[in-house]
Amino acid sequence: MQMAFAKSRFVRISPRKARYAAQLIRGRSVEEAATQLTFCKLRAGRLLKKTLSTAVANAETQLNVQRRDLKVKEVRVDAGPTMKRAKPKNRGGSHPIMKRTSHFTIVVAAE
Repeated sequence: MQMAFAKSRFVRISPRKARYAAQLIRGRSVEEAATQLTFCKLRAGRLLKKTLSTAVANAETQLNVQRRDLKVKEVRVDAGPTMKRAKPKNRGGSHPIMKRTSHFTIVVAAE
């Protein structure tokens, strides 16, 4: 089975939120997955769609496979590094702010 993949690293969205959009496209055809992400109201949908289109372009150029023959084999959203910030609070205290990042991996395969 021929496979192509694409990675997006250090994407500024929480992995927990991105996994909701990733669940929408697992196991679907590429055409159907792109439609799902286009009309999905989640912010992660836009970000995942860019990675999906890169994976499809990689498959078309490297494997000589047409877009309609591709299927989403794997979608993985891993946690990236967390940027730690502090917000001032009352009486001289501070409150931690965790700015989380994600790594997306999308694998497409010919059916």
